[in-house]
Amino acid sequence: MAYYKSKGIFDTFFENRSSLIIQYSNGDISKKEFLESNFDFVQEMNIKPFSRIDSFEKGMYNYQYFNVLAKYYTMLAKDIRKSGKHDDYYIYYKNMGNHYYHEKDRATLQLLKHLEFKNVEAYFIKVESKYLRDKLYEIVLLDYKEAIFHSKSRWLLKILREEGVFIEGKKESLIDHYINEKY
Repeated sequence: MAYYKSKGIFDTFFENRSSLIIQYSNGDISKKEFLESNFDFVQEMNIKPFSRIDSFEKGMYNYQYFNVLAKYYTMLAKDIRKSGKHDDYYIYYKNMGNHYYHEKDRATLQLLKHLEFKNVEAYFIKVESKYLRDKLYEIVLLDYKEAIFHSKSRWLLKILREEGVFIEGKKESLIDHYINEKY
C-alpha cells in the first residue's frame, strides 16, 4: 500500500503566492486582480494568523494575511471614494485598512525578532507617489526567496535603525514595477 503525504498549509500557501507573483510579473493579471486573488485565497484557506511566531513560514503567513486584508480594504475605500458616495463606508473601510496595516507591521516585527534581525536589509525606496515619498521603505530577508516587505511605520523604522539593519539613502525597490503601479 502506498502512502502519500498531503500538502501542508504552508506548501499550499507558498505555491499559491508564487503562482500569483508569476502571473502578475508576466502581465497575465493586473495589480487589482492580484490583490483580489490574494484576498480570496486567504479567505478560502480560513486560517487565522498564528499567535506565536516560531518559524519563517508562520511569520510570512501572518505578514501576508494582514497585508492582503490591509490592501483589500484600502482598495475598497478608494473605490468608494472615487464614486463620491457612501462616505460612511469609505471611512469604515479606510479604518479597517489602517488597522490591518498596523497588524502587518506588528507581524513583521515578530518575524524579524524570530530571525534575530540576521541577514535583513531595509532602506527607503524610490516611489512615484508623492504621498509615499520619504515614507515607504523596503525590508528584505536575504536568506529567503520572495521575502520582501514594505512599511511606512515610524515605530518599526526606529527599531530597524536601532538593530542596525536600516541603510540610509534611497534604493530602487526590488519589485519597483509592482510598488509604483496604481490599482
